[in-house]
Amino acid sequence: MNNRTRWLAVVLVLGVAGVVALWPRDESPGPPPPTSARPAQDMAALRAQAQLRPCVPGAEGGVGVTCLGDGTRTDLALKGPLLINFWATWCQPCQEELPVLETYAKQPGAVPVVPVLVESREADGLELLARLGVRLPSVHDEADELRKRVKAPITLPATYYVSADGQVRQITDPPYFTAPEQVEKAVR
Repeated sequence: MNNRTRWLAVVLVLGVAGVVALWPRDESPGPPPPTSARPAQDMAALRAQAQLRPCVPGAEGGVGVTCLGDGTRTDLALKGPLLINFWATWCQPCQEELPVLETYAKQPGAVPVVPVLVESREADGLELLARLGVRLPSVHDEADELRKRVKAPITLPATYYVSADGQVRQITDPPYFTAPEQVEKAVR
């Protein structure tokens, strides 16, 4: 290929690129982008509707999470006995399991249960908890720090038992709870 042909190819490529760049596009507005935050008054109303029990005050060395009940930042310590349940609003088994955990937690001698919302917006989590009638003290792990700390899988729900000496073990049998008796058996 001679020099003249090369320059002709370069000019042709640049010409096509210019036409594509300047070609008119459909500028019709689409749906608004999703917003991650709602006005404070909306969140206050959602919190009031959910009626969650207060979160346990933070402990030094814990993982930073947001208390869904009041919106404050707190540190969740991995000190037991404690049952941690990771869930998301889009997870159907999670929606079935949360009321079971609520029922278990009301039993005398039950291990404290902390539902941890992941992969979902705070407002959506509050709405779901209110609809399900789950009042457990719940937290939002927006940055996924707690899930990383316990090395939780991406599959949900995922439940972990934290023993008194701080050992963390995943409960895999059953994969998710369908009865309070299963929860009681798993924490024994």
